[in-house]
Amino acid sequence: MMGRLIQFALTQRMLMLLVVLLIAGGGWWAFQNTPIDAFPDVSTTQVKVIIKAPGMTPEEVEARITAPIEVEMLGIPHMTLLRSVAKYALSDITIDFAEGTDIYWARQQVSERLGAVWGDLPADISGGLAPMTTPLGEMLMFTIEGGDLTLAQRRELLDWVIRPALRTVPGVADVNALGGLVRTYEVVPDPVRMNARGISLRRLRQALGANNRNDGAGRLDDGEEVLLVRTEGSIRDLVDVGQIVVRPDLTEPVRVADVATVRSGALTRYGAVTENGRGEAVEGLVLGLRGANARRVVAGVEARLRELEQGFPEGVHARIFYNRGHLVERAVGTVSRALVEAIVLV
Repeated sequence: MMGRLIQFALTQRMLMLLVVLLIAGGGWWAFQNTPIDAFPDVSTTQVKVIIKAPGMTPEEVEARITAPIEVEMLGIPHMTLLRSVAKYALSDITIDFAEGTDIYWARQQVSERLGAVWGDLPADISGGLAPMTTPLGEMLMFTIEGGDLTLAQRRELLDWVIRPALRTVPGVADVNALGGLVRTYEVVPDPVRMNARGISLRRLRQALGANNRNDGAGRLDDGEEVLLVRTEGSIRDLVDVGQIVVRPDLTEPVRVADVATVRSGALTRYGAVTENGRGEAVEGLVLGLRGANARRVVAGVEARLRELEQGFPEGVHARIFYNRGHLVERAVGTVSRALVEAIVLV
């Protein structure tokens, strides 16, 4: 059998050369496109549900959010483990599935169960399925540095400019924003002024909730043209908040500024980010999709950051302090050197 194979290879030289070229081309293509990472991904198929509940204690989170969701998740096919952590204002639920379960099918099953129970949960909660990543999905970390920007301005730059752009890079699951101050508009009621004008806290809250949106008001026909009518009521600045009418009156309407103090503030923080012990910083954390090519993801993120820096305020830049690509290159270099040494010695 071996003799016939050798004879066939010697008589069909062009065919053998073509086969060798095809094999070499396939090997080069596989070398260029095979995902390479520094850490083996040994995690099972996993879906996380993260729910935010502002102001709730861990006991309330466990009783009103975590427990109903856990009961609803029971019975999902191929589920192997269900665990949860209830913290102040946060519920973190993890569902593990059997090895080989399709991640998209698993997320669909969890999403359907979560939608079925969502109507029974408190009205002021937010959240849902976590990004489709793994515990080893941290690809790149960077901080916003330079310039004269405050912590709030750096956080706005990260939230509204950098994060949306980086999420469009292929292989990126999400970009977490850490540190800084998230700017808010705060209304501090004055009990004395409210009592003097007969305004309750409930009425003040209703006025704020009902006067922060734009609405359509139909259309008007003007000959051959049609004019669209809309009312603009969304809040743009602190002055708009203060001018909201709490109690209408033809002679002297009561506005928010008459019964409360309107000021700029920040969301309640549960932690902070510091850099080398020199003070607070604003950090961006890039998470990669499950099974993504780490080197390609990091290269795409770096290229997008260079494009974005051209539009940053003067002196502001993104400094990368953790790059998974460097670790991958070192790991590949170590393996390559070990193979070369083995070939030489053997």
